[in-house]
Formats: sequence, structure tokens, C-alpha cells
Amino acid sequence: MIGIYFSGTGNSRYCVEQFLGKYDGEAKAFSIEDKEALVQIDQNDELVFGYPVQYSAIPKILYDYICDHKELWKGKRIFVIATMGAFSGDGAGMLARLLKRYGATITGGLHLKMPDSICDEKVLKKSLEKNKKMVAEAEQKIKRAVEKCKNGKPPKEGLGIWCELAGLLGQRLYFGGKTKRYSDKLKVNAEKCVGCGKCVKLCPTQNLALEDHIAKPGNRCTMCYRCANYCPAQAITLLGKNVVEQSVIEKYL
Repeated sequence: MIGIYFSGTGNSRYCVEQFLGKYDGEAKAFSIEDKEALVQIDQNDELVFGYPVQYSAIPKILYDYICDHKELWKGKRIFVIATMGAFSGDGAGMLARLLKRYGATITGGLHLKMPDSICDEKVLKKSLEKNKKMVAEAEQKIKRAVEKCKNGKPPKEGLGIWCELAGLLGQRLYFGGKTKRYSDKLKVNAEKCVGCGKCVKLCPTQNLALEDHIAKPGNRCTMCYRCANYCPAQAITLLGKNVVEQSVIEKYL
């Protein structure tokens, strides 16, 4: 068994690593940004796949990854972990249906509430104490899920038709179009930017570049919020106008 994940601020990575640690202490996790991931997927039949839900949908970068390597999923047995700030409906189901299209067997699904990565919207922010409690609760839920998997009764969260309807009517019907293409809405405040280049190195889609010591965004943002949450000058925003609170997983452990 191996873990595969896409993660913006570390939530999905952490949850996959926690699952593997409790299920098989020797199993390793790989980001889809790591070239080694393709090799490992090819060589292993049992996968745990984690990702952050966006508008009850799959991030564009992950959707492309699945489709671009469609030949890899045939015959794989995959347990899906979907992380989210509040509600998804069928987060695990969204990825499960795409993987099944290419021949994978879905063994189960797990939904985990984690600190919201959208750092420029005040309404979505919670206190440090509440976020730490959320992570602790997620860890306990992972532990229970692993026990169920070992007993042959893995959880099936997000995989049924009613979950699909909840995801569709809850968010995807209204906002699903936001994840069907890369965004050109990322903004960099030139007065705040210190030209450190950290965002350029972190961006999974190479959507940022330094020009005259200022970070310049392009039109391939996958809305993972990694750059905005790690920017030392808090100069990057996407949905809001100002960074309210940067949220990375290390802050809550």
C-alpha cells in the first residue's frame, strides 16, 4: 500500500500520512508533484488517495493528473480521503467516480474536516483552539476508519447517490465551473511583495514568476492557496482582498 495526495497547505498530506501510519507504519506517501509517484502507482495495487475538495469538486490540477495518466488506474484498489473546511457532500465520491471511469475499484471513502485553507475570507476563519480541536478530531476519525478497514468494513463516506446529490445541490451546481479551468484571479500586492521567490518555488502549476523582483501571477492558478498561506509578506490573495490568517497544517499540530 502507498499513499498519493495533492495538498495545498498540508491538510491532505497530513491525513494520508496519518492513515498510512496507523494502517501500515512502513507505507510511504507521495505527492502528485513528485515524479516518483507515477512509478509507485504503477508498482502498487493498493492506494490511499487524499485531496482537498474545492466547491464539492476536484482541483483542476488533480483532475488533469488523473486524466493524463488514465492508464495507471486500471485494476487499482483505492481508498479515497477528502479533506474540507466545512461541507462537501460527495468529496470522496467525486474522485472515486473519476478513478472508476479508468478502471479503478474504490474500496471506501472518508471525509475529514480540517482548517480552511482560504486565508483571505474572514467568514471562513476559526480560532486557533477550534482548528487544533478539528485536527485532533480528524486524527481520531482516521484511527476509527483504519480499524474498520482492517476489519473488512471500510467507511463509504461520500460514495452514494444521496451524497452525490448533496454535493451537486450544495455547491457544485452553483460553483462547479470554478474548478473546470485554471483561474487567472490570483493577485499579488506589489507594495507588499518582497521578491523572495518563495511562492514561485511552491506553486504546483508554475503560475508565478519573478519580474523586477516582484511576483507576477499568470492564468494557471489551481486555487490550492499554497502561495497565499506561505507568503512571508502576506502579499497574495485570491478570493478576498487581504490575508486574514494564514493556515498551514504545522500551525495546528
